[in-house]
Amino acid sequence: MTTMFSTSQAPRPVGLYPHSRKIGPWIYLSGIGPRKPDTEASALDVPGLELDASGRYKSFDFEAQVRQVFENVRAVLAQHGADLEHLVNVTVYLTDMKRDFLTFNRLYAEILGPLEPKPCRTTVEVGALPTEIVVELQCVAYLESTSE
Repeated sequence: MTTMFSTSQAPRPVGLYPHSRKIGPWIYLSGIGPRKPDTEASALDVPGLELDASGRYKSFDFEAQVRQVFENVRAVLAQHGADLEHLVNVTVYLTDMKRDFLTFNRLYAEILGPLEPKPCRTTVEVGALPTEIVVELQCVAYLESTSE
């Protein structure tokens, strides 16, 4: 049985998809960005983002975006009774690997480092992400003892 979920505790998806989909004990999260919860897809809703007159990002706080994206992942997992320790796979999308990879690794170790077992992870660079964001996570979690 498949159940799709969305929550006001995470930012609204910028497309026609749910925050997550649960199939048995597996929880699949759609791409989750760092916008603030329960807001429209406006770039102004991204922590630490400053836009120029044309609406393109002029400056941003990468660390603030990473911390917010993990809070958003937590919020989506929470609707299933899960948390970060239930993650089994994380795919990280960065818009600039050279600039942001080391910082992301440091924050990832801070946030997920205490977890055992640690989730698998893949990090890729992409040319752009929806809205003016520089990081997005796609996750898979496993929640063994659940009811549908």
